[in-house]
Amino acid sequence: MAQGFLARVAGKTKQLFATVISSGAGSSGNIVALGADGRLDDSVLPVGIGADTTQAVASETLGAGKFVNYHDNTGVFSVRLADNSNGRQADGYVLEEFASAATATVYPLDGTNAELTGLAIGARHWLGTAGGVTATPLDETDTGNVNKISQYIGVAKSATELVTDDDGYVVL
Repeated sequence: MAQGFLARVAGKTKQLFATVISSGAGSSGNIVALGADGRLDDSVLPVGIGADTTQAVASETLGAGKFVNYHDNTGVFSVRLADNSNGRQADGYVLEEFASAATATVYPLDGTNAELTGLAIGARHWLGTAGGVTATPLDETDTGNVNKISQYIGVAKSATELVTDDDGYVVL
């Protein structure tokens, strides 16, 4: 809902509305309003302030909450699903779905991925397959796990939130 206020403009009382998304210099002097999500839009924040994210082209469809891996896709900085079975360590996660070839917003590890389901509070999780997580770490003594990625991802804060950790990974 737009927030309006009354202001004197050129000697007359006029109703104005607060800015939710900045259009740049043309929005200078405007009063700022929260968006539909109850937060300030990144466009109204100073340069360097806001979510710590990286933009990368999705080389496949990425579902909300999936862990992802950066890679070079024929000279284009791209992102794909992380997967412990094929050597793709998790470099971050996405909070919304992105179609293949779309520019994805990737959040770094050491944040909270709040787009998951079925987590047990306090349970530790490791990288699984297809961008998912598992509560069971890979067995490093199992020869079937040779060349797979063992990567601790984080601990569940709730059934839908995983506090991630950039703890590195090991190739078994």
